[in-house]
Amino acid sequence: MGQGIYITVVEGKGDNDKVSAYHVAPKQSQPKGGIVLLQEIFGVNEYIREVCDHYAEKGWEVIAPSLFDRESQKIELNYDADGVEQGRALKDSVDSFSENDIAACCNHFMSGLKLAVVGYCWGGSLAWRVACRSPRFDAAVCYYGGEIPSLSSEKPHCPVQAHFGLQDSTIPISDVENFISLRPEVKTYIYNADHGFSCHHRKQYHQSSSNLAQERVDEFLSRHIQNTN
Repeated sequence: MGQGIYITVVEGKGDNDKVSAYHVAPKQSQPKGGIVLLQEIFGVNEYIREVCDHYAEKGWEVIAPSLFDRESQKIELNYDADGVEQGRALKDSVDSFSENDIAACCNHFMSGLKLAVVGYCWGGSLAWRVACRSPRFDAAVCYYGGEIPSLSSEKPHCPVQAHFGLQDSTIPISDVENFISLRPEVKTYIYNADHGFSCHHRKQYHQSSSNLAQERVDEFLSRHIQNTN
């Protein structure tokens, strides 16, 4: 349903001045709003493209930047131990450039369109970071971002919704509870599920939690970034 595009960036790594992205426009000529959708450590893979298509079917224009392009292009990793190891190494290599690449995506949307950033796993952490460090977004949604509790001292510029799994051993629930106490303005939900519970390609997928989280995200986005004219 979508197509590949290139986003012009600055402060490139090496000679890179562009990153590729998956772009999906809704069927209607005027999108309800724009979404920059941020990948897990597995790249802009089939799952991320499916999520982009899903939001576009609901009327949003969506761009998912390939944040690994700074290191290597066309990265799509499997949801297994090897994929985790490769993804973590790539993440460490490009992480310092990622906020810049995310901001560059905003320039691709038409002027005046309200924008949200939605991220999963590493992308969830990045969504929190740009919500706190950039004024470009009108809303942010963060799924199980492992860095978020350690960045509790940062204050978002826009409304934020966060989703965590109670059974997620990579993000201790005590850290999530501390985040909630320090950032009560963030609408934070905890599900009886593991890390990655929203991804139906992963063994941790938990359908009822995923569906409930999606309902909450849809309402949140419609409230904060849907154009009214």
